[in-house]
Amino acid sequence: MVSPVKAVNVPQLAWYGDTELELQFPLSWNVHVCHMKGYLRPALNEQEMAAAFQRTVGSQPIRELARGAKEVAIIFDDMTRPTPVARILPYILEELWQAGVSESGIRFVAALGAHGALNAIDFRKKLGEDVCNRFPVYNHNPYENCTLVGTTSRGTPVAINSEVMSCDFKIGIGCVVPHPMTGFGGGGKIILPGVASIDTIVANHGLLMRKARETNKEARIGTGLFEDNALRLDIDEAAVIAGLDIKIDAIVNLKREIVSLFVGEVTAVHHEAVNAAREYFATEAPGGVDIVIANACAKANEASLVLPIGAGLLGNDGGDLVVIADTPEGQVTHYVMRSFGKNISGRLWRPRTRLPRGVKRLFVLTSYIDKAGADWLAPAESIIWARKWDEVLERLKAAYPDGAKVAVIPDATVQYFPA
Repeated sequence: MVSPVKAVNVPQLAWYGDTELELQFPLSWNVHVCHMKGYLRPALNEQEMAAAFQRTVGSQPIRELARGAKEVAIIFDDMTRPTPVARILPYILEELWQAGVSESGIRFVAALGAHGALNAIDFRKKLGEDVCNRFPVYNHNPYENCTLVGTTSRGTPVAINSEVMSCDFKIGIGCVVPHPMTGFGGGGKIILPGVASIDTIVANHGLLMRKARETNKEARIGTGLFEDNALRLDIDEAAVIAGLDIKIDAIVNLKREIVSLFVGEVTAVHHEAVNAAREYFATEAPGGVDIVIANACAKANEASLVLPIGAGLLGNDGGDLVVIADTPEGQVTHYVMRSFGKNISGRLWRPRTRLPRGVKRLFVLTSYIDKAGADWLAPAESIIWARKWDEVLERLKAAYPDGAKVAVIPDATVQYFPA
C-alpha cells in the first residue's frame, strides 16, 4: 500500500556502510512511498537458516550429495547483487565437512558473467575475512579458459569456466530479484551468464532474444515475466548441462538481510524462490504522478534498471524522474552492454539517444558522479547531476509552485509493479 508522508528515508550505500538518506518534501505536496509487499518481513534467524539446508527442494541435502567429492567449486554472485554470501557460507561448509570433503579441495569462483573483475576488498565483503584467508578465490574470465560442454536445444553453445568444470561438485549461491530480461534473477544465471564464455553470453542475451522477438516464440522477456521466457528457459538448460549440483537462492530485504532461503536442485529451487519473490517484491502503483524519486541501492551500480520502473509511474502528461545512485564504485563494467569510449563498445551495447518516454527532466543524485556510466541512463547532455538532495528539491519546487504528486520508490532496482 502507499501512504502519505512528510519525509522519507531510503536505503543507501549497499556494501559501503548500508546507511539511509532522508528526503524532505514541502508539507503541501502529496508524497507517497511505494513499499513492496514484503517490506516488513523479518530476517531469518540461525535456526531458520539451518532448516533450509535440511528442507532441500528436489534433491538430497548437500551432506549426502557431496559424499566422495574431491574437488568442489562454490560459485557466488558479484557486487551487482545484494546477496550476503558470508551469512550463508557457514552452513554450506558444515554440510561439506559432514560429507567428508577436504578443505584443500574447495575453491570459490566469482560469477561475473561479462562484468568487470572483483578485487580482494570485494571478495571480503562478499565472503568474509575468514573464508578469504582459508580458501582460494578466483574471478571468472569470460574471454579465456572456458570449456565447451554442450549446446542447448535453442542453439546456445554452453562453454563454462574450466576451473568450475574441473570440479566434481558444484554449488551456486545467489539471490532472486526482479530482472529486466529473464523476469527474475537467480537460478541458473549463476552459470549463464555467471561463469559462461563471452560467446555463450552473447548467444543467450543477444541472438536468442532477437530470435524470440522476431518469431514471437517464448518472447515474454521483461521484468517479472518468468514463464515462457526464452532467455530464462535457455539458462535453465545450460545450468543442467554444466552439471550444477546445488543452488542456494536467497530473498533479501532492503537492508540485505535474508528473509527466505531455498536450497536444492537448480530449476526446482528457482521456481519455488520466484513464486515467493513475485509476491515479496510486488509493489502497488500510486497512479499518474508528477515526480518519481527512484532510488537505486541493492543494484546502485546498475542504475539504469530504475528508468523503466520510475518512468512508468509518471502521468499522461509526463513529469520529472529523479534517480538516486549513490555508489562509490560507479556503474559496473559490462563487456557486452557498455561503451568503452565515444565510438567503441561491447557487442550488444545500444546508445541511449533520448530520455525515457514521459520523462521531461532526468535528475541523477549522487555523491560520486560517473560521466562514463551515464551511457546506461540517457544522453549525457540531458542529465541534470546533483550531489545533494536540497539541490534537486529547489529545482523541483520552482517547477511545481502549486504542489506536486510524488512517488518515492525505496529501491527501484529490486521492486516491480505487476501489470
